[in-house]
Amino acid sequence: MYVEGLIVGFLVFLIIGLFHPLVEKAEYYLGKKSKWIFAVAFIISATVSLLVTDLWAIFLGCFGFSCFWSIFEIDKQQRRRIERK
Repeated sequence: MYVEGLIVGFLVFLIIGLFHPLVEKAEYYLGKKSKWIFAVAFIISATVSLLVTDLWAIFLGCFGFSCFWSIFEIDKQQRRRIERK
């Protein structure tokens, strides 16, 4: 039986679920400076994902591109927070 698909699906689900509140908290406490943290995390995880194999490469790739998504989401989150006031 091949369970890699289930593992990848679960990891992606977990990463996406963790990044939604993480982006909100990062924008609230650090503001736009948090974009640099996500950018560095993206570069590191994307680079390391090229050097490892199997599930680790998939996990790091998903993590890296979630960090990449977060860079753009910080601006959107800040606009949403301003509009609520």
